Amino acid sequence: MAFQSNVISSQPQVTVTQYTVSNGVSEWSSNVCDCCEDCGICLCASFIPCILACKVAQDNGDSCCVPFLPGAMIALRTSIRSRYGINGSVCDDWVVMACLPLCGLCQMAREQKMRG
Repeated sequence: MAFQSNVISSQPQVTVTQYTVSNGVSEWSSNVCDCCEDCGICLCASFIPCILACKVAQDNGDSCCVPFLPGAMIALRTSIRSRYGINGSVCDDWVVMACLPLCGLCQMAREQKMRG
């Protein structure tokens, strides 16, 4: 066995990197009553809401038929909220889609457009 003549004079250094982990919760990019923020979406929801609902469903990866099922728009809103990590609850989604369905539809379409 050969004798090693190199002397180690320093130890390997450890680098510590700090990471911040967030819970991924955000808010809707626009208010539910900001319907006229995007005129194209607003006009589509006003005159042909079934087409806009189909587009929102398809952009979410669902069938175009989903908006025609009872309660499906609430589920669609919940799915979009979950996908983008938006703060809220199923009860919030129900209130918006039961009381302001076209405004809720516009808000979902604007969110997909902004984040997509």
